[in-house]
Amino acid sequence: MRTKGTDRFFVVTVYTLLTIGILVVLLPFLYVVVVSFATKHEVLSRGFFLLPKQWTLDSYRFLMGERNFIVSFRNSIWITLIGTLINMALTSLMAYALSKRWLVGRKPINFIVLVTMLFSGGIIPTYLIVKTFHLLDSYWSIWLTGAIAPFHLIVMRSFFQSFPAELEESSRMDGCSELRLFWNIVLPLSMPAVATFTLFYMVQNWNTYFNALMYLNDSGKWPLQVYLRQMLIESADSSMTLVVEGFEYGPPVKMAAVIITAVPLLVIYPFLQKYFNQGMLLGSVKG
Repeated sequence: MRTKGTDRFFVVTVYTLLTIGILVVLLPFLYVVVVSFATKHEVLSRGFFLLPKQWTLDSYRFLMGERNFIVSFRNSIWITLIGTLINMALTSLMAYALSKRWLVGRKPINFIVLVTMLFSGGIIPTYLIVKTFHLLDSYWSIWLTGAIAPFHLIVMRSFFQSFPAELEESSRMDGCSELRLFWNIVLPLSMPAVATFTLFYMVQNWNTYFNALMYLNDSGKWPLQVYLRQMLIESADSSMTLVVEGFEYGPPVKMAAVIITAVPLLVIYPFLQKYFNQGMLLGSVKG
């Protein structure tokens, strides 16, 4: 049996490790926040610090007045909203169909989905397909190439399989069509799954970078992540002086851009949290 001293040592060890982990995660984030409110001169002269001598909102004012940043922010919102709708519509419909044991060709299709988790089509073949369908410089090249995530599909399929068969049979006896059954009964009962994968897909679309870089040549259509890349390239050397419209551009602007980029997801998460906590256990009952 454990003694009180052993239990106390275990608790102290756990809390010590948790505290170290929190500091490892929190300190870089705090540094980014603090630097975004500091001046360029202070950042370059002091190096690492967690409390600036002079607080300023100049970096945020610059970004709010910078046309390219506003355009890319708007593009990211558009990509995220439409992309998430497409993702959830296709994923939920396909998962619901594959959850039916009477579906003809169900096993081969499930096998194909599983294979795509292990092997991708490759960058060059995917690019050639996008080019063949004339989707270059179109947001459809981003939405369609990432329309369904195989892992999300499999987990959601398992969730739908856990529904009682009696519930669906009684609905069909009442004259409910398959689509109406899915929309009016299955989806309302699947809010944990819907909220969880909506959040996952939103993060995926909001952080779109590689596909946008490959398929979008028009800088006016670039999302926020590509804009941040251009910002880093333009100011790769933190010691050089870059003046944009009278403002001395430096590390604080880049940090402010990172903070603004993270804010939308931080704002949305609390509204989905109550469903998200339940949704993390999806698919753990049936495989």
